[in-house]
Amino acid sequence: MPIVGGTFEGHGDLDVRGHILPGGADEQIIHDDGLTEADARYVLETDRGALVYVRNRGLRHAPPDVMAKLLAGVRVDPALVYFRTVPTFETSAPELQMLTRSIFVGSGERYPSEVVLRFWRVS
Repeated sequence: MPIVGGTFEGHGDLDVRGHILPGGADEQIIHDDGLTEADARYVLETDRGALVYVRNRGLRHAPPDVMAKLLAGVRVDPALVYFRTVPTFETSAPELQMLTRSIFVGSGERYPSEVVLRFWRVS
């Protein structure tokens, strides 16, 4: 699945924002029971011009009827879907090195026209 753009913002220790560059991809293995293994790779560009390469691997699953709707592009309540990720970041920007020196976990929500991801730094 192509990643064609989007926006991001950080809070707390990492006050940063910017956009997702087009050209990334989310490779998925969707098992017969609906379990999805995702491996997304894309690049962020901060509003100050710094680049961050992201590799985000995760799992998504739900009861069969919910997965059928989700995979058909129907909006479902995100609380019914287990969608968790583990992102890693690469950047040469000195002000963003915290990204490369920390462990993060994420939670996702898939909607018919977008995916919303939230990441937390494990302290």
